[in-house]
Amino acid sequence: MIANFFQRLTAAKDAPLDAGDARLSLAALLVRVARANDDYADSEVAKIDVILARHYPDLDASGAAALRAEAEEIEDSAHDTIKFTRSIKDAVDLDDRMEVVEALWELVLADGERDAEEEGALRLIAPLLGINDRDSALARQRVEARLA
Repeated sequence: MIANFFQRLTAAKDAPLDAGDARLSLAALLVRVARANDDYADSEVAKIDVILARHYPDLDASGAAALRAEAEEIEDSAHDTIKFTRSIKDAVDLDDRMEVVEALWELVLADGERDAEEEGALRLIAPLLGINDRDSALARQRVEARLA
């Protein structure tokens, strides 16, 4: 399963990616950001499930948890972030990628603290998704306003 996923992600750029690959890549990015500070807390796991269920309305709580669990395995095996971001960038238009960055900021800010390692991971990921620093900062501000 994991080998198949990575094989699809490293295939020729013109090979169509399935929507499930972008889904799994988003979940893996969420896991990667949550693990960036080496403290993958239960609250972060729960927040990832909430974000996935909200982002993909066809997922119920158990479906979101299953997707996250699969993403945890994939993230464990991944050596770089580029495969995940490329999958999303190829399959998702710019406006929806901005929503991805907002979801990542929501995870980073969920506990009310701005963790340097998690922020650093997000600052690496946003440009790889085609989102510049200014737009990422605006996304963070929108999330902070919602969480306030």
